[in-house]
Amino acid sequence: MSAWQIVTKSLPDLLVAMLKYTIPITLISFVLGLILAVLVALVRISPSRKPLMQGLKGLSWFYVWIFRGTPLLVQLFLIFFGLPYLKVNGAPIVELNAWTAGILTFALNTGAYASETIRAAILSVPDTQWEAARALGMKKSLILRLVVFPQALRIALPPLSNSFISLIKDTSLASGITIIEMFQVSQQFAALYYNPLVSYSLVAFLYLMLTTVLTGVQAWLEKRTSRYLIQPA
Repeated sequence: MSAWQIVTKSLPDLLVAMLKYTIPITLISFVLGLILAVLVALVRISPSRKPLMQGLKGLSWFYVWIFRGTPLLVQLFLIFFGLPYLKVNGAPIVELNAWTAGILTFALNTGAYASETIRAAILSVPDTQWEAARALGMKKSLILRLVVFPQALRIALPPLSNSFISLIKDTSLASGITIIEMFQVSQQFAALYYNPLVSYSLVAFLYLMLTTVLTGVQAWLEKRTSRYLIQPA
């Protein structure tokens, strides 16, 4: 079978896998990870000395340490294959299907990295912004929402966009826990047609097109969020 015939036969299934698994897993995982990242970042920058907050800070540090310090593939295997071995009276405490395990792992991994990005972005906002807002009688929650977060978002946007683009590519690891996303479909066609060069080149091209589009969106967002900045003379 010629390379062109393999492409024409493989492409529809690869596009279906992209729309059905790769893109949804990426979007859901990133949104959940971003929510988790904001919560973790706020806990870690909190000045509170209450025992509960100190405990949450320690837990947040441990979570970030674990998920930033271990390979994503290992995390996927631990959550999907390892958790069912935690049993009480012979019954598994946690047993997740592949879809849930994949989203959970990607969300936790994204949250760990993004929390450091958001924490750094919030801390980079000058203290004078806080002081000026307090002078106007604004509460802390209102200062965060209306003053600090908009500025932090502009700072965090490039690294968060890079994390999202990386997540698109990282979803290929979900093939290791039986999710039929693009890469696993390409593996199936490589085995079927005995031509891994064409199959893997095609899926690489699709990932490249996705990341190229997202890079363009990132550039547009950065331009939009920076339009009110005063440019140096």
